[in-house]
Amino acid sequence: DCGINREDIIVQTKLYPDQYDDAPRAIDQALVRLNVGYIDILMLHHPAHNDVKAYRAIEEAIAKGKVKAAGISCYYIKECESFLPKISVKPLVIQNEIHPLYQDREVVEYIQRLGIGIQSWYPLGGCEHIRRLLQMPNLLKIAHAHNRSLVQVVLRWHLQRGICPLPESSNSEHIRENINVFDFALSDAEMKEIENLNRNEKHDWY
Repeated sequence: DCGINREDIIVQTKLYPDQYDDAPRAIDQALVRLNVGYIDILMLHHPAHNDVKAYRAIEEAIAKGKVKAAGISCYYIKECESFLPKISVKPLVIQNEIHPLYQDREVVEYIQRLGIGIQSWYPLGGCEHIRRLLQMPNLLKIAHAHNRSLVQVVLRWHLQRGICPLPESSNSEHIRENINVFDFALSDAEMKEIENLNRNEKHDWY
């Protein structure tokens, strides 16, 4: 209805662990519910005993044109080393918790060496932690220097690390703000200052 070509939109969704045993059916249900013709990226929500079986169903859906690419979420070094040798189609992306307080540099570098893209599903640290992030003097100073919001600075920090942040919002003003991060850059010193905020503070159990 908005006049944008389907090919210009990336539609991404997940299979949840309770769908892994009957993944082909879950994929078909997702296609019906989305009603967009095909799914661009279909992910596994997190590791499970039957995740390889579910991923192979995604591989079959790719072969049939129902899905364009596969991804996995909440897979770290140990999980990747166990999982990746058992599949045929390399994931396009791995989606993990990453934010200034939990930068997970070792895992990020490992995934990047594999040639797999990285997404952050908690780019601002999660709903109950965002307020704390918004009050950090270091981030406020950098935001002021660029005449940007603190959120824009954090999203830009992700991008300059080669990470695709996935901020959530239903507020149109916030969505516009989140997108407006491609016309400025953080300096090496500013990147280092944000790097020093790392506390290895994971906010979800995945």
